[in-house]
Amino acid sequence: MADEPRTDDELARAIDENAEAEHEIRNRSHGGLSEADADRMRELQIERDRLFDLKRQRQAQRDAGEDPGEAHERDASTVEGYRQ
Repeated sequence: MADEPRTDDELARAIDENAEAEHEIRNRSHGGLSEADADRMRELQIERDRLFDLKRQRQAQRDAGEDPGEAHERDASTVEGYRQ
């Protein structure tokens, strides 16, 4: 992500924009993704994982009575390495 979201509203907007970009690719692909579209989908999925990780961090900060603004985006290798 170019600029890390600073507020909950910015974070929600970034998540919505990510989902919209993914839907646009799926709608124009008609079931078959080009290599470029497949690469972009992977990028969007990683970005979305990072956004949701940041959202969870912010909520954890809030739940602990701390400043959610202290949460920061983690790098893709960290977020993608989590076990589900």
